[in-house]
Amino acid sequence: MVFFMQTGAGLLGNFFLLFHFTFTLLTGKRLRPIDSIFFHLALANSIVLISKGGPQTMVGLGLTIFLDRIRCKLISFLHQVAHNLSVSLTCFLCGFQIITISPFSFSMWPELKTHTSKYIFPLCLFFWILHLMINIFMFVNMNSFTEHSNNTKIWNMGFCLEYASTSFKILQFIIMYSIPDFLCVGFMIMASGFLVLLLQRHHRQVQHIHSSSLLSRKSPEIRATCTILVLVSIYVSFYSVNSILSFYLFQFDKYDQWWIPISAFLAACYPAFSPFVLISSDSQILYFFCSLWGKNRS
Repeated sequence: MVFFMQTGAGLLGNFFLLFHFTFTLLTGKRLRPIDSIFFHLALANSIVLISKGGPQTMVGLGLTIFLDRIRCKLISFLHQVAHNLSVSLTCFLCGFQIITISPFSFSMWPELKTHTSKYIFPLCLFFWILHLMINIFMFVNMNSFTEHSNNTKIWNMGFCLEYASTSFKILQFIIMYSIPDFLCVGFMIMASGFLVLLLQRHHRQVQHIHSSSLLSRKSPEIRATCTILVLVSIYVSFYSVNSILSFYLFQFDKYDQWWIPISAFLAACYPAFSPFVLISSDSQILYFFCSLWGKNRS
């Protein structure tokens, strides 16, 4: 039930965002530059929820080891690609917002802002292609490494069995899967700190210019910055706990089987929560939601 509610609610939120952006585009309205990032983030999060929450929900209903080796690898591949893409797009959001609201005044900065807005969609497509190629390379090498090994280690993931060579060391696991995430998390933390400093500077400037009655009115850029800070906080929190747990599950052979669904639950928390953060903090998306709700009620 927990996985069903998490996956169902998360998919509803992400599908609503995808529908909103698609409907806006089809009706001839212009999308904001940041909306392209939100669209791809919602799509990646949907794939994470389907590939992680869906199988775990089936396990909770009593179906165990219902996927063969090929389907198991396909589910793991889709999850890893979507997870990496979700992290990269969250990093991209941080970088884009820094470029958008930074007060730097050197000559190339306005041109950088313009070009960044123009190339958001191609950059998102580049992230898709990049992570597909990287994960195809990793999976091919891991499979060849396992096939040429006499001893294999089996992980019971609940819905399938995953195999790896016993000589596949933890250092290789860290290099292949953890270092890119660590780099992204480090960038998000530093970018978030910089954004907080910019918000504090903006608040002090506004206090000197406007009356206190206007301080509560946030510009779209400030609202977007606050939203990104919330997204980063959610991701870093759940990622930190899940990384420690995943390291423990990988390193040790004996552990309670409850740790596997707990790790899956933590991995799906960010994709499930992020759409509701975006919906609640964006006035355009809220207006679209309220208009749909009003039409359904009438």
